[in-house]
Amino acid sequence: MTRVEVEVSTHALWRVVAEVERWPEFIPTMRRVERLDGKELGRGSLVRIAQPRMPVLTWRVTEWTPGRSFTWQSASGGVITTATHVVRPRGDAGFLTLGIDQMGFLAPLVGLLMGRQTRRYVEVEAMRTKSRAEERG
Repeated sequence: MTRVEVEVSTHALWRVVAEVERWPEFIPTMRRVERLDGKELGRGSLVRIAQPRMPVLTWRVTEWTPGRSFTWQSASGGVITTATHVVRPRGDAGFLTLGIDQMGFLAPLVGLLMGRQTRRYVEVEAMRTKSRAEERG
């Protein structure tokens, strides 16, 4: 889990978190993010993400609480990856928490081979999301 305090309202932070197709504009670990189903992002939505040194993956939103959090999952090569995005208030500001978990037969091997890179990507994504939200206010 990576958690950062963001000096904007949770509403402003959520706008940045939920606009997933805009992530490549400010997050260098995202090359391309495209919604595949043409509908508003929510439970059941499909999103394809291309990242440097990672396979292109399709993610399905499994949990969606507008203004608060979403979770999505992707399955590839015997590994199910679950990523969480949570926005919580703290006074006039907010916290952003990003988490990633991998399960499946090959998860230990994938964690060994790509764990450090994955953790670094999540940290970069949290910090860049924080910066974008604070810039946009």
